[in-house]
Amino acid sequence: MANESLKAKKEEYSAKVEKSLAKNPERINLPPNRLYTPLDIADFDYEKDLGFPGEYPFTRGVQPTMFRGRFWTMRQYAGFATAEESNKRYRYLLEQGQTGLSCAFDLPTQIGYDSDDPISEGEVGKVGVAIDSLADMEILFDNIDLGKVSTSMTINAPAAILLAMYIAVAEKQGVKADQLNGTIQNDILKEYSARGTYIFPPKPSMRLITNIFAYCFEQVPLWNTISISGYHIREAGSTASQEIAFTIADGIAYVDAAIKAGLNVDDFAGRLSFFWNAHNNVLEEAAKFRASRRVWAKIMKERFGAKSPKSWMLRVHTQTAGSMLTAQQPENNVVRVALQAAAAVLGGTQSLHTNSMDEALALPSEKAVRIALRTQQIVAYESGLADVVDPLAGSYYIEGLTNQIEKECWDYINKIDEMGGATAAIEKGYIQREIQESAYRWQMEVETKKRIIVGVNQFQMEEKPVEGLLRVDASVGELQTKKLAKLRAERDNKAVEAKLAALSEAAKDESVNLMPLILDAVKAYATLGEICGVLRKIFGEYKAQVSL
Repeated sequence: MANESLKAKKEEYSAKVEKSLAKNPERINLPPNRLYTPLDIADFDYEKDLGFPGEYPFTRGVQPTMFRGRFWTMRQYAGFATAEESNKRYRYLLEQGQTGLSCAFDLPTQIGYDSDDPISEGEVGKVGVAIDSLADMEILFDNIDLGKVSTSMTINAPAAILLAMYIAVAEKQGVKADQLNGTIQNDILKEYSARGTYIFPPKPSMRLITNIFAYCFEQVPLWNTISISGYHIREAGSTASQEIAFTIADGIAYVDAAIKAGLNVDDFAGRLSFFWNAHNNVLEEAAKFRASRRVWAKIMKERFGAKSPKSWMLRVHTQTAGSMLTAQQPENNVVRVALQAAAAVLGGTQSLHTNSMDEALALPSEKAVRIALRTQQIVAYESGLADVVDPLAGSYYIEGLTNQIEKECWDYINKIDEMGGATAAIEKGYIQREIQESAYRWQMEVETKKRIIVGVNQFQMEEKPVEGLLRVDASVGELQTKKLAKLRAERDNKAVEAKLAALSEAAKDESVNLMPLILDAVKAYATLGEICGVLRKIFGEYKAQVSL
C-alpha cells in the first residue's frame, strides 16, 4: 500500500513537472531520472546488496573502519628525465607528507628499449624516468628506505624486469624481498585495447604475468602483483560502466590464466588490485566504485570458488582524470582535481594520486605537484568526507545508480564471456570499438555544446602563455647513452652473456618460471633492452590489428 501511495504522489509530482518545464526547460545531457525515490530501489535488500564495511559483498568498503583509523595512501605519480632528477622529486614529495611512491617511466622503458637505441631518440626521459639498468634503479631509490615505503610502478610489458630491479635494489639496501610493499601495474590486456605500450603477443605476456604471481606468492608475499587498470580505458574515452566492465573482464582473464597455470586461486587473488579513474561526475564515480566492489566479490566467490574473504575484495588505487584537465585556464584544474579526489574518497579508494593543474601543458612543476598533494591532505583532514564510512549509502540516487552501473557492467561481462573472454573480445576489436564510439559521442557533445567544459567551449578568455612549466632537456638522451657506455665497459660482459643465454633457453620452455632468471640477469647489470631483446627473439612482437 505504501508503494501505491508513493506512485500516486509521484504522478502528482510529474504533472507539476510538466507545468514547470513549459516555463523552464531542463538542461540537456542529464541523467534520465530527474528524481530518485524508494520506487527506484524497490528490490533493495540491505544485507544482500550492501552488508557492512569489510564484509561481503564489500559495497560499503573493504575495511571495517575505512578512513577513520588510517587515511588512504597518498601517492603522487612522478618520474622524469634521469634517475637523479626523479630521486630528488621523490624525496621532496616524501618530505611534504606523501605516504607512498608512484613511479612514471619514459616511453622507451615502457616498451623495452634502452635509451641509446635509435628508436628511443627524442623520447628519453620525456613522460617519465629513463631506467636502462639496475644502476639507474639504484640511483632512483638512493636514500629512500624500501623497507619503509610502499612503491607503485606503472609498468606493463617489462613489469617482470622492473620488479626484479626493485628487488635487487632492496637486497643491496639490506631489505629482504618478503618485506617489500607495493604494486606493479603488470596489466597487458588493457595495453592491447586502450593504451598501446605492449611488446609481446598475448600468450607469452600472460605467461610472464602468471610467473610473477607464482614468484611473488613464494618470495614477495606483501607485493600486489598486478594493478588491473581501468584508468587508461577511461582516459581513452569509455563510460564509467565500460571502465569497470572491461577491466573486470581483464581481471577474469588473469585469474583464469593463473588457475590454468596451476595456481590456487586463494594463493594469489588477495594480491590482485585495481586502478580506477576518478572523473568529474562526483556521484556517478562514487557509485562506480561501490558497484565494482560488489561485482568482483560475486565473481571471485561464485565463479571462481575463492574461499578467503581477501580474495573477494576489490582493492583500488585511483588517479584523477588526466583527460579532464584543460590547457585553457589551467587554474580551473585545481577545482576539477579536488572534486575528483572527493569522488574517490566517497567511493572508498585505498590509494590516491591527484593530478597537477599544469599537466595538460607539461610535466608537473614542483609548485603544481605540491598543490595536488595538498588537495589530498585538505580532503583528508578538513572536508569531513573521510570521517564516516560510506556516507552516501542509503541515498535513493546513489543506491539506484550503483544498481544501474552494476547491471550495465554485468551486461558487458556476459557479452564478453559469450565471445570467449577478454582476450578474444580484444582480438575481435569489440572492446576497442566500444571505447572509440563512447569517446566519439563525448567529443561530439563538447563540440555541439551539449556538454560544457568551462574555459574550453564556454566561459573562454584571452590568456597569456603559462610560465614556469617543466621542460625535459634533450640532453637527457645523451647523458643516458654515456651512462650505458660506461656500464657496458665496466660490468662483467661474459657473466651478462651467460645470464641472457640461460634466460633465452628457459623462455623456450613454458613450464619454467622466468622471474629467477630475469633477476639473475638484472643483478649482472644486463640492460632492460638486452633482456627484452632476448625475449623478443623467442616470443615475437605483438602487431595491432588495424580495421579500416
